[in-house]
Amino acid sequence: MNPPSSAFRQVAADVCVAPQLTPESMADLARAGFRSVVNNRPDFEHGPDQPTNAAIEAAAKAAGLEYRFLPVSGGGQTPEQIAAFAQLLGELPRPLLAFCRSGARSTNLFLQAQQRGGT
Repeated sequence: MNPPSSAFRQVAADVCVAPQLTPESMADLARAGFRSVVNNRPDFEHGPDQPTNAAIEAAAKAAGLEYRFLPVSGGGQTPEQIAAFAQLLGELPRPLLAFCRSGARSTNLFLQAQQRGGT
């Protein structure tokens, strides 16, 4: 199921976070003006019905989006994951959308990357 655009939360002028996205939602994101997607949800985190990174990545690339996979467990982010997210924020074209199961992990990554000086 694709979250409605109202499920997106804007965390910066050109960065949003969202709950779980599907391969089918990638074309809609591109039409909405997003240029990059970051998947923060590990594959099969809650079972086999969750869309895989590979399927989402293929759909994102087919839609013309930049795509990165930075899986982070729900238990917290490591300094290395925060640094990697800060680097993605600096190199990926915007507007950018990051997602995980609920959007909370992606929000936390963004906030911590900002504290590190990420843009």
